[in-house]
Amino acid sequence: MEQSFNTPLKEFLSGYSIEVTPRSANKIECFADVLPENTRVYIAQINIDDIPEMIVTAKRLKDEGFKVMPHFPARMIKNHAVLNDLISMYQNEAGVDEALLLAGGLPSPAGDYNSSMQLIESGLFDKAGFKRLHVAGHPEGNKDIDPDGSNKNLSEALSWKQEFSNRTDASMAITTQFCFDANVVKKWADTIKDSGIDLPIHIGIAGPAKLQTLLKFSIECGVGASMKVLTKRARDITKLLLPYKPTQILSDLANYRTQDSSFNIEQVHFFPLGGVKQAAEFVEKFSSPNS
Repeated sequence: MEQSFNTPLKEFLSGYSIEVTPRSANKIECFADVLPENTRVYIAQINIDDIPEMIVTAKRLKDEGFKVMPHFPARMIKNHAVLNDLISMYQNEAGVDEALLLAGGLPSPAGDYNSSMQLIESGLFDKAGFKRLHVAGHPEGNKDIDPDGSNKNLSEALSWKQEFSNRTDASMAITTQFCFDANVVKKWADTIKDSGIDLPIHIGIAGPAKLQTLLKFSIECGVGASMKVLTKRARDITKLLLPYKPTQILSDLANYRTQDSSFNIEQVHFFPLGGVKQAAEFVEKFSSPNS
């Protein structure tokens, strides 16, 4: 039997966000039946040609009463004019005024942009009146950005974004890749805080899913040391066929925040690798008064 969520964890899960793709969104008949009102929903762009479906998904979510935050992957954007058109389409057709800016998964840029910093420097989001900009965080590093395995480039980029936040009115936060070990997350969060980064962290958490699914996505996304949580589970035949649920990491992080008021993780962001409904039901079950 799974433990009930204590008060710190209920508070930690309050206001969670979640990520969809146009394809996964099409499987949901009515988001209002699945997600709490006003939930922030990120829309992930997987391919360069996904924009028409992204716009349709953004408009649908906005019309259903949700905050909408589409991905803007720099390496998939050809040039300044294309970026300007994308912002205009999201704004005019779907009423979007939030964005997650990231480098993107391509090994090399499709055009003029290589990093989220270049997107910010374009000035187009400010000109369009975007109210909130999130940037990517990587608790376990990113070999695409730091091929030598260090965190040098990542650290310099976060420092630049912190400085940008300090000198502008932009509401910013760091939305991270998912991770499975709370100790890894805490060490990273403390390290960037000690380096002067005080942007709020929205910690990425993999939602309930089959173990094989999580291992597949973890390898594809470059999740590193914390994968030992999954591989250890895979060696236990009694747990191999049971779906993974992120109860332990969430409980640990909630307890860290209770013990340290300066702990800089503000909220949870779910990657619903096992399905949007499954992730939402997981939160609902364990955050209900009777759990």
